[in-house]
Amino acid sequence: MMSIDPLLSNDMSKASDEQRWHAVLAHDQEADGRFVYAVRSTGIFCRPSCASRRPQREQVLFFEQPALAEAQGFRACRRCHPSSPLPPEPQLAFVEQACSYINEHLDAPLTLATLGAVVGLSPHHLQRTFKRVMGITPRQYAAAQRLRAVKQHIKQEPTVTAALYEAGYGSSSRLYEQVHDRFGMTPRTYRQGGTGMHIRYTITACPLGRLLVAATERGICEVSLGDSDALLEQALHTEYPAVDVVRDDGSLDQWVVAILKHLQGEQPHLDLPLDLQATAFQWRVWELLRAIPYGSTRSYGEVARTLGQPTAARAVARACATNPVALLIPCHRVVREGGELGGYRWNVERKRALLAQEAQQQVEEMEAVA
Repeated sequence: MMSIDPLLSNDMSKASDEQRWHAVLAHDQEADGRFVYAVRSTGIFCRPSCASRRPQREQVLFFEQPALAEAQGFRACRRCHPSSPLPPEPQLAFVEQACSYINEHLDAPLTLATLGAVVGLSPHHLQRTFKRVMGITPRQYAAAQRLRAVKQHIKQEPTVTAALYEAGYGSSSRLYEQVHDRFGMTPRTYRQGGTGMHIRYTITACPLGRLLVAATERGICEVSLGDSDALLEQALHTEYPAVDVVRDDGSLDQWVVAILKHLQGEQPHLDLPLDLQATAFQWRVWELLRAIPYGSTRSYGEVARTLGQPTAARAVARACATNPVALLIPCHRVVREGGELGGYRWNVERKRALLAQEAQQQVEEMEAVA
């Protein structure tokens, strides 16, 4: 398990209009795919990097998606083609090569100098490019891959020591330094199916049926929506077969109240402690989902492009489907390219209701301000 910390502080989906305008003035290619700008005087919308002449600021409107600009009557620029998928990023090949090298040399010491020599970039340039595309550093990526390998080997090898050496750790101390942050349990406990762990949970009524909230001592590990307490409890025990799972309707009250307020539109932003199992890719996707503003949506393709992996829309969808904490990681805000809802782990009708609730809340807030 790992505690999730923000990685992508440069997400333009959260930027102010002033920051977007500076990106337009700078022809910032890194902002492409994150918003478009439309010009009232010409009726045309463009990518931030478009080479066309810059308009007056008072003529410019910003939209998070091309479809929103088109819905307002603006036409796509024939020069930068803002409605078309982004072309593959030239530097993506360098990052893919670096990832391949790391995956093949998990048992070797990793230095930026060695990695830079392999891909043909300076260490500084490689570090900056890798972080921008992947959202994490090469060292963090290697650590995540080693831990992933441990999880694969630890139930196959006869001892924990054999598993950690097979995964590329030079000593047990190196693994134990990181494992608490990533697993939430020791390797031996994980190998035994979570024996010795303790999870508390509670179930209560909510506008979408029954709500289950479960937590370890480090944070929330599951938030589920369903129709029956029995099915929710069964799913929790299936997920953690050897864990000490105890119903506790009192100690989780503070978190439950926050989630219920969120469902009622009274607390749009949830920032509760999490304790989750995740791969490096899931981690990055979930961080982006947490950055989607309340009342907004993104397509699977948009999330993939923001990750710097424009062909990974299906992988993004899988990461959404494996999200264990409904609402806290708002996978319901990710839809298909055409605006169709797509799937939802806790029933697509709940997804529809969540999006409708958020949209209505946004309308009421705008009317209140007006």
